[in-house]
Amino acid sequence: MHAAQVPAWGSPPVYVSIPEPPSTPDTVQIKVLAAGLHRLVRSRAAGTHYSSKTLPHTPGTDGIGTLLTTGQRVYFSTFATGGSFADIVSVPAHAVTPVPDAVDTVQAAAMVNPALSSWMALRARMGGEALPAGFTVLIMGATSASGGIAIEVARALGAGRVIGVARNAAKLATLGLDEAIALRDPVTETDFGTLGDVDVVLDYIYGAPALHLFKSLKSARPVQYVHIGSLDALEVSLPGSVLRSKNLTIRGSGPGAWSFKEMGKELPELLKAMPAMEEQPVKVVPLSEVEKTWGEIGGVRGESGGFRIVFVP
Repeated sequence: MHAAQVPAWGSPPVYVSIPEPPSTPDTVQIKVLAAGLHRLVRSRAAGTHYSSKTLPHTPGTDGIGTLLTTGQRVYFSTFATGGSFADIVSVPAHAVTPVPDAVDTVQAAAMVNPALSSWMALRARMGGEALPAGFTVLIMGATSASGGIAIEVARALGAGRVIGVARNAAKLATLGLDEAIALRDPVTETDFGTLGDVDVVLDYIYGAPALHLFKSLKSARPVQYVHIGSLDALEVSLPGSVLRSKNLTIRGSGPGAWSFKEMGKELPELLKAMPAMEEQPVKVVPLSEVEKTWGEIGGVRGESGGFRIVFVP
């Protein structure tokens, strides 16, 4: 069989022949149909993610495939067990979720990982508090691929008002938002005064835009802020006066903030909701071209609102 492997951290993966993974009583073998090139996949391959541990490294954190034993189509996660950019993978049975017939294979391979960021934020990080009917959500970084999918996720989970924030005003205007706010330079000139009441903030940007938002919030309702990504900066210096003067709860969403058991519980519901979501732009590439494509892509096009790469063996 074949797989993509990274021989040294930061170098492009190469297409190589490797032995098939062994079958064990605790795992299931899956013929891979499609696997997405997510931001997480790139950071692991670069050796900059905390889960980057051994070389050679097989990229890929999840995918869509069929069980070798039954032919059933499933979503699978390889985050804890190895990469998904291969012909066949072996994963624990608990890391497998059946895929409904109405779900497109390539779209699922592209969307599940970025959709989980907002889905888990809204379903698993609200501290047990139910969101009000027709809740208002503010998405910081709405023009990123994950932010764009967050719009679809929020609608699917009952949001009545979706507000998007990003630097690209023209792109924001195409996303079907109820309100769009373009970040200005400097960000302190951005007007958040029209926001009104906000129930949830999903933040893919962080940094100075997040700090300006914290200071500007005037919601009469409690605000649940969930940090998901750091496209602007990794750190914020938050004055204590902001926390004392706002009804603001700050959380994060990611592995550790929620458990893989919680994720496994939510995956069937996310997959069930996908057919009603807008299809995302995807470029399908044979896995044999992984080395050439890796260099051509550059690094973040799939997260900048262009398209997401999906490899097919």
